[in-house]
Amino acid sequence: MKKFVKLFSTLSDETRLRIYLLLLKGKLCVCELVTILNMEQSRISHSLRILKEAELVDNQREGRWIIYSANPKMIKSKIIQGLKKEVMLSITDSKNFDKCKKEKIREKCKIKQSI
Repeated sequence: MKKFVKLFSTLSDETRLRIYLLLLKGKLCVCELVTILNMEQSRISHSLRILKEAELVDNQREGRWIIYSANPKMIKSKIIQGLKKEVMLSITDSKNFDKCKKEKIREKCKIKQSI
């Protein structure tokens, strides 16, 4: 029961829900999420920490970068399957995701960071 309360509590926040829906679409780093959502890095990082504590999100280090993804074990749950079916990304978030991937924002962030 506590696991479900944690899950619903975590996803009841709009920012965390938006981040999770984006991660269901594909892997992203913080700088990509900042670009897509047009939010402060600290807010994104805080939300990712909460999503990770709820076991909704995994992360993996790639060089200096941490790449976030939806936890594959959770994706299989009926609750998350229902969420994917019933709750859609906003058109803006979806377009920004596609634009971010097309423009290779992660690579541009690496260039900025290495200067």
